[in-house]
Amino acid sequence: MIKLGMLSKAAKGKGHGVGSAYMELVRLLQTYGKQDFCLVEGQEAMQADVIHVHTVDLDSYFKMQRTNKPTIVSVHMTPEMAHNSIRLPGFCLKAFEWYIVRTYKSADYVHIVNPDLKEVMQSFGVPEDRIRYIPNFVAKSRFYKKTADERRRLREKYGIPDDAFVAFADGQTREGKGVKDFVAVAKMLPDVRFIWAGGFSFGRLADGYPDTKDMLDCLPDNVRFTGIVEREEINDLLNISDLFFFPSYQELFPMSILEAANVGLPLLLRDLPEYKNTLNGRYMTATDNDAFAAAIRQIQSDRVLHDRLVADAADIAAQYSEDATYQIWKEFYESCMKGERGK
Repeated sequence: MIKLGMLSKAAKGKGHGVGSAYMELVRLLQTYGKQDFCLVEGQEAMQADVIHVHTVDLDSYFKMQRTNKPTIVSVHMTPEMAHNSIRLPGFCLKAFEWYIVRTYKSADYVHIVNPDLKEVMQSFGVPEDRIRYIPNFVAKSRFYKKTADERRRLREKYGIPDDAFVAFADGQTREGKGVKDFVAVAKMLPDVRFIWAGGFSFGRLADGYPDTKDMLDCLPDNVRFTGIVEREEINDLLNISDLFFFPSYQELFPMSILEAANVGLPLLLRDLPEYKNTLNGRYMTATDNDAFAAAIRQIQSDRVLHDRLVADAADIAAQYSEDATYQIWKEFYESCMKGERGK
């Protein structure tokens, strides 16, 4: 049995994908790996056989520097993403970006959730044989399609008419996630309900905070921002919805997309290169608000298109299954303990 040390501050905050990805991995290992792994956290993680760092906080970084055990760092943020996520003075942001790269280069192994990140890590000086791609996933027991009666009761709970068409998204309410575009498209389609679950996970440091805060104070009648909610409620909100509409400008491999796919929602996403190697075209794309509005109208009215996108979502959910992902993680942790490198 491998003693696996997990170092993360992600679970202390709510409403962001890093915390969701971390909790899903812990749950996966505890569910499937009872005979294979013993998970320890905090200071006890320093006595583990393999140490896995999930957040680039200073405490985890210094712990990683003090150990001679194999270390893994999961990449959930690049310097470019940091620049587009957090409002900091220029010199502070430069220092933070330098620190992120240093953290990744210091690890024995770097875990990436999107294959496109391999070239990015190599450009930082991380050797190819230290990089391993393992995708995100979500538990089917936590994100699933509910019955028609359950959906009807949930819609009644949230005050949504049975015949309303609902477009849903979740994530941090910062500019880079496309929240302004979400509201702008909603204004073009007053008969469609728009729901966004999420809040300011970084508080006033969030990208575009002042303007976004002002926008949230005067939303149109067909738009609702719920604030940060528990993950269990995300499944309910997905089940009252007809479409997952996510106009984010920059992503790696969002947990929110996998959650929506598990529920069977059609996916309407911004046309980003990061999606091409993970979702393989099984979604609808647009590049501007007019095109987003037109796409929503098309999905709303074209049953054949709608059903094809639902089938595509089911394919995505099946590809990133728990049991297959567990086997990849098991093999990776075992190879790290043996000091093996590979491409």
